[in-house]
Amino acid sequence: MFSIQANGRRLCDRVDRREVLRVGGLACCGLSLTDLAARPARAGGLSTTFGRAKSCIVLFLMGGPPQHSTWDPKPKAIAEIRGQIAPIDTVVPGIQVGELFPHSAQVMDRIALLRAVSTGDNAHSSSGYAMLTGVPHVPLNAENANPGAPNDWPSVAAVVQHFHTGPQLLPAAIRLPHHIFNTDQSTWPGQDAGFLGKQSDPWLFRCEPATPGWRGASFATNGDVPLARLDHRRTLLEQLEEHLRAADRGGRAGNYGARQRQALDLLTDSKARQAADLTGESESNRDRYGRTPFGQTVLLARRFVEAGVRLVQVNWYRGSDEPSDNPCWDSHTDETNRLRKVLAPAADQAFAALVAELDERGELDETLVVCLAEFGRTPRFNPRGGRDHWGPVFSIAAAGGGIQGGRVFGASDRDGAYPAEGIVRPADVTATIFHLLGLAPESEIHDTLGRPAPISRGRVVEEIL
Repeated sequence: MFSIQANGRRLCDRVDRREVLRVGGLACCGLSLTDLAARPARAGGLSTTFGRAKSCIVLFLMGGPPQHSTWDPKPKAIAEIRGQIAPIDTVVPGIQVGELFPHSAQVMDRIALLRAVSTGDNAHSSSGYAMLTGVPHVPLNAENANPGAPNDWPSVAAVVQHFHTGPQLLPAAIRLPHHIFNTDQSTWPGQDAGFLGKQSDPWLFRCEPATPGWRGASFATNGDVPLARLDHRRTLLEQLEEHLRAADRGGRAGNYGARQRQALDLLTDSKARQAADLTGESESNRDRYGRTPFGQTVLLARRFVEAGVRLVQVNWYRGSDEPSDNPCWDSHTDETNRLRKVLAPAADQAFAALVAELDERGELDETLVVCLAEFGRTPRFNPRGGRDHWGPVFSIAAAGGGIQGGRVFGASDRDGAYPAEGIVRPADVTATIFHLLGLAPESEIHDTLGRPAPISRGRVVEEIL
């Protein structure tokens, strides 16, 4: 059945600016790098990476992975900090990762690590808001926070959707396979368009691609609805839109009607249906990503960007069989076993497969992949064998789309507790993503009062470009 929703599971808690605004991003209007070369260059080496990525896949490991057991092992720390997950060498001399990420270790020459990312926020939803928007939540450390002023800054995905211009069958920005919920089942802030309005919301496609026999059900029609009936519904929709336009000249109804029209087009267009149909992948390639919910959703994200979607955000999916005391990556208890048996293998396999396959297909240079979360975990284990929320320092990984692999920028202290050098704030992460997608961070959007603001006040992390 077709399902498009504009709004998870629970957790415990120098192209000229005017020119960039005019084009709304390189890929959105068909502007090529050759066209860009004829325009005024940005200062320094950034001009060679501006707009390098045609698309972006964000892998959001909801819950907060422990930096010590993933991208920033501390083998010289005491046992209470080091833990039982040993470091392993990667294909890049001098760079080690946790032993549960052997696949990623083999493609580290295409991955850059940021080891001093910091939100300073220890609550899932408020720290997540900062990572998804680049703007700190007000106040910090607000668990079970919800959308709404003053925390209504648009997400990165929403900004990409907002600047999209021109005809496109599939949306410019999509979220898979579920949106993120608080403990009380209310929605995290920072997942929608905020003050930009519903017309800029990234689309949410609920799906379960790891379910046997799943064939892109979000795009499928019921068996009793032939295409002829859909055409009839399209005619009725056109008539309804005429009445809506007459009733509301302000454009809100027109925007709604356009989204509904696109929904019908998605149902009747074979290319759109094929993008969401994993039966088009070989069995061996599906195995390569892992037959887990996360692995198959990451594979689906790759198909979507190849079909023209500019940004796909894959949220870590919480299955019905997950424990209530440490769901997703929220490892408050028994962290080591949870990492070994459930979390790390699925994340490592899918992330490495995506990077490697994009490279093999010649698409990595123009596809940015960013693996991040809302925060990390405490340096020391708690009495329950887990680590708790920690926003002062954590790590993220990125590849492709202008990222130079085999690099590490920033460092945490000896205990993985605080930044030691090269601190990166959420705004710097968003500025870098926008820059690589061809949206200058100083590009302006306007709030509900018409006041201009840059899409990011961060610094492009040029050390990994």
